[in-house]
Amino acid sequence: MAMSVNAKVVIVGCGISGIAAAHRLVDAGFHHVQIVEATARSGGRIKTGKLGDNIIEIGANWIHGPSEENPVFCLARQYGLLDPEALTPENQEMDVEGHPPWVPNFFSSSGSKLNAEDIYPAQDMFLELMSEISQFKSEGEEPWACVGDFIRSEAEQRAAEKWKDIDAATRCLRLCVISNMLKVECCVNGAHSMDEVGLGAYGLYKTLPGMDCTFPGGYEGLVKNLMLELPSGLVTYNRPVRCVHWNNTEKKENSVMIECDDEMITADHVIVTVPLGYLKKHHSTLFSPPLPLHKLHSVERLGFGTNNKIYVEFDSPWWDADCEVIYLLWEDEDGMLDQVPDVQRSWIKKLFGFTVLKPTERYGHILCGWIAGHESEYMETLSEQEVTHTVTQLIRRFTGNPTITPRKVLRSQWFHDPWTCGSYSYPGIGCSAQDLENMMEPLPTKGSLLQPLQVLFAGEATHPCYYSTVHGALLTGWREADRLISHYSSISASEPRKAKL
Repeated sequence: MAMSVNAKVVIVGCGISGIAAAHRLVDAGFHHVQIVEATARSGGRIKTGKLGDNIIEIGANWIHGPSEENPVFCLARQYGLLDPEALTPENQEMDVEGHPPWVPNFFSSSGSKLNAEDIYPAQDMFLELMSEISQFKSEGEEPWACVGDFIRSEAEQRAAEKWKDIDAATRCLRLCVISNMLKVECCVNGAHSMDEVGLGAYGLYKTLPGMDCTFPGGYEGLVKNLMLELPSGLVTYNRPVRCVHWNNTEKKENSVMIECDDEMITADHVIVTVPLGYLKKHHSTLFSPPLPLHKLHSVERLGFGTNNKIYVEFDSPWWDADCEVIYLLWEDEDGMLDQVPDVQRSWIKKLFGFTVLKPTERYGHILCGWIAGHESEYMETLSEQEVTHTVTQLIRRFTGNPTITPRKVLRSQWFHDPWTCGSYSYPGIGCSAQDLENMMEPLPTKGSLLQPLQVLFAGEATHPCYYSTVHGALLTGWREADRLISHYSSISASEPRKAKL
């Protein structure tokens, strides 16, 4: 039954979750929907850029698990935004469990390309340990508090058993591989260190089948297509929200007030979709009255870190033609650590390596370097010139070729973006499924006699199992829209039908 709803809904943030919520509400017959966005653009952490003439992603990079259950994949297919390979049944059925089987090259800090066969046993062991972690579903039964401790203690034991007969140099190299893989996981999880990722909650994350794919024309194509289907004028740009005034007293004021710099907007409902990083930093001023304690504690327990990219373009490749990922192994890192001791002097050691932009016919010779954590945040403060210099020295050292010179370098700077304050969320130490439930719980909380559903929460950090992803964010926007739709459906169902005169 088509509804016609006059309730006013304001959505804070025009990222993918805000757009998805608006879309769903408008389609359901809500006539008064408005998005207020702090910046001059839509898309949030979906952000496409250019390196010379090439389209590159500053933000979200892949569709993780492009298959029928993934709404981002289904929309991208509907809008014709994907390469034919991504649409094949074989691609959709491939279950990579978050670790795509990319063809690797390995280089060492002494300047040599390594034999992959020497490395694979360590990578296999690491991936085996990572898949074992999902068994510690709930808090209380896990042997360690964090992923880092579990990996180190188990890897040490298993290395002693399995590799006792191999030479010391190879064993040392394999332990360096574990350090490298921990840095990879820091990027995947958006964490400074795997010592900050909770072991019990790690298994809450769910992967979808499908070999991760990209948007040849840029991820922003998805945003543009969705925006075109919204009524014009629905989004107000350059309008930061300073405070959401909601009502937790018995006073019968039904409206929520959204305070911006130069105006107050009244609404019946507000859907807050700001990144968790922003929420962590500004929750005390963003809500009046403040968030209930249980919700605030969950905001604090959930992790939110930084993962940045450094794109580097070359005249010719120094990696193999079939190579899809390059790992850089530091030969002094056999301690299985994912943090550098002196951030300012050796921040670059946190960069685990590069993914290769494919196909070469489209991109030429471009690599995307990945770096997470405080080292990544420090990198953001350096000039482009300093970053270029350090990356050039790094590549010359690892290839043993002192003449390699990048043509162009471009990096992201998500930590210093005032509206995101980092990249994406992960479950911190002591985190549980209950924290993700608390994140998505509307205000005022259940059981109160107050006007219901005044403040609703969406965004990647509010999804119980697809946090940190675009599909997770999109689904939460739909979820909160559906919450309002069913609220008004039940109201209209309980109202007596007026007789037609």
